[in-house]
Amino acid sequence: MIKQFNANKARLKRHLRMRNRVHGNADRPRLSVFRSGNQIYAQVIDDTTGNTLAAASSLEEVLKDFKPAQEAAPTSRKEESALEVEEVRAASEAAPARKGARVAKAAPGKAQAKGRPPTQTKTVLPTAQKGEKKTPVEALMAISNNHKVALSREVGKLVAQRAREKGIEQVVFDRGGYPYHGRVAALAEGAREVGLKF
Repeated sequence: MIKQFNANKARLKRHLRMRNRVHGNADRPRLSVFRSGNQIYAQVIDDTTGNTLAAASSLEEVLKDFKPAQEAAPTSRKEESALEVEEVRAASEAAPARKGARVAKAAPGKAQAKGRPPTQTKTVLPTAQKGEKKTPVEALMAISNNHKVALSREVGKLVAQRAREKGIEQVVFDRGGYPYHGRVAALAEGAREVGLKF
């Protein structure tokens, strides 16, 4: 019989491995995250007593009618593709004048022998250099208008506010075996915005 991969068992295994190192106490409780397909939940837990000090979820009455903030109206796909084509055309025309660009000339041969015009020269651009590294907030901007991601950020803000009301300034982040990406990262960044340190 073929062994089936169970994603939740694998996540629980990762979570248990993490829990061997991540412990919350009264000074620095644990901010635990659980996400399901549609919802996300966060708890601030003191592991020495086993008490939940603050909690929030996307099912809160406060977040029931939540709508993500709309940014400036994005350009249409046709306009974006037209701009990209123009940028590529401008780059290819300006490329030979730049330092490091190589121009490969087509070898005369079959095309001229068959009476066709000679092929154009092909410009090979130097490898692109990487830009500046993005901050976690800038990295999330690409998906911030996604409803689940924006809602996760609000849940992070809500749990951080409730924790700060109880006098909690620092926590240990427990991502629950999930990758620190998307909704989990948005929740963490939302909590950091309010002033929770981890």
